[in-house]
Amino acid sequence: MTTFLGLAVILLVLIILFQISKANELVSSIRGEEDEISDKTNNFHGLLFLIFLVLGMVGAFWSAWHYSDLYLPEPSSVHGVDLRNMFYYTLVATVPVFVVTHILLFYFSYRYSGKEGKVGYHFAHSNRLELVWTAIPAVVLVLLVFEGLRTWIAITGPAAEGAMVVEATAEQFQWTLRYSGNDNQLGKKRVDQIGGENPLGQVWTDQANHDDFISTELHLPVNTPVLVRINAKDVLHSFFLPHFRVKMDAVPGIPTQFWFTPTKTTEQMRKELGNPNFNYELACAELCGQAHYNMRRLVVVETKEEFQKWSKEQQPTYKALGLDKKNPSLEEKTQEEQLSEQEEEQKAEEKDDLAATL
Repeated sequence: MTTFLGLAVILLVLIILFQISKANELVSSIRGEEDEISDKTNNFHGLLFLIFLVLGMVGAFWSAWHYSDLYLPEPSSVHGVDLRNMFYYTLVATVPVFVVTHILLFYFSYRYSGKEGKVGYHFAHSNRLELVWTAIPAVVLVLLVFEGLRTWIAITGPAAEGAMVVEATAEQFQWTLRYSGNDNQLGKKRVDQIGGENPLGQVWTDQANHDDFISTELHLPVNTPVLVRINAKDVLHSFFLPHFRVKMDAVPGIPTQFWFTPTKTTEQMRKELGNPNFNYELACAELCGQAHYNMRRLVVVETKEEFQKWSKEQQPTYKALGLDKKNPSLEEKTQEEQLSEQEEEQKAEEKDDLAATL
């Protein structure tokens, strides 16, 4: 409420200043002075620039410090520390430039305000100056981009050995979270298998699907690499875990992935923040429709023992649908038979793709 009142006061002051300016223009017009700009007016405007410089700088730095916890929470993942450091590197490179250029901009408006009979100095060109202010930013940007690419390749490339696999499927307006079960391998899916009881199109003849389960919450074991496979069924979405510095678009027809390692449990964060009601959350960072606000899931980071207990309590979708009783033969198939079926399916898919291409 205090912030809202402060913004309202600032807006009101700006409106008053605008009205005063318009009134001065009207008075000058009545007096026939619209084409005359006095030294007094130039000095007054230069002074306003100087005041704006001081107040603006103080306000910018104070707000960045005061609200830092809101837009830059402490990272709760290993790679999050690298991203935070990249943010600070960028600040070190840009803030001095911001301060110096704005001081010069507003101070020059005050110091060199127009005076009667005064002619401005025309500075045409300087190769040395052009080289300096082109080369320095170029070198800084190359270093920043290199660091960014290094981190990006690390978190979107092959996951660490033993990473737990989770699938996040986005659709208007929910996330469907599928866990890979005991074998840590997600079962196959096919578009033509999608139906009322099978929203993801899981292929039930694939043994890897038999222990996969779906959850309404994203549970993660602390200090364990997690590989999230991301896709979408309808429009563009974005998988966003702000405290873990995880953000990846969910694109229809183009699977993406992101891996990270949580370092703080939910209980640890509650103690650090002094907030017993704190919870991690999964959100959609892309405006995906009118009910976009529903794209939210609770994220629970817990100890490995707690996660294993929770995982054992989850029922695989295959059993929840009663398919283990309807198709007991699928459970009895040997590994060789399953591999043979998978090869046949793969050949059929390649044949369909070739036919579609021709």
